[in-house]
Amino acid sequence: MWNGDKSVWLSQVCLVLFAVALLAVVAFAPRVVEWFVRFSRAEIAGTERFFLATIYAGAVPAVVLWHSLSSLLLRVAKKQMFCAENVASLRRISWSCIMGAFICIVSASYYLPWLMVALPAAFVGLIVRVVKNVFALGVLLQAEADLTV
Repeated sequence: MWNGDKSVWLSQVCLVLFAVALLAVVAFAPRVVEWFVRFSRAEIAGTERFFLATIYAGAVPAVVLWHSLSSLLLRVAKKQMFCAENVASLRRISWSCIMGAFICIVSASYYLPWLMVALPAAFVGLIVRVVKNVFALGVLLQAEADLTV
């Protein structure tokens, strides 16, 4: 039977896979970009350094996002839901998504399809921001409940 513990475990496995993929992309970025430019039917020859800049700049918020999500999942696994640390993690996750969207919007100046990454990233950042606000209210309610008991 599927339950919350298995869901947290699956999320942690996905985070490990994400970390491996992120490390691989950063480590092999020059080769990946070279392959992509050769494979692409778009006229993007000469943009390799821009693609590399996008990948390396985007890796920074991706690492912050990964770390924040890992911390959040560890606390969720310990059943620590409504705490200030989770609100802070959600805030960093939201800003990481928004920063990734900004990097992609800037990168759309040389390769327009980056907008197809920017828009969902910005939207996810907005959704996480709303969830962060809900968690912040939950922290206040939890604090009030702790004082009344």
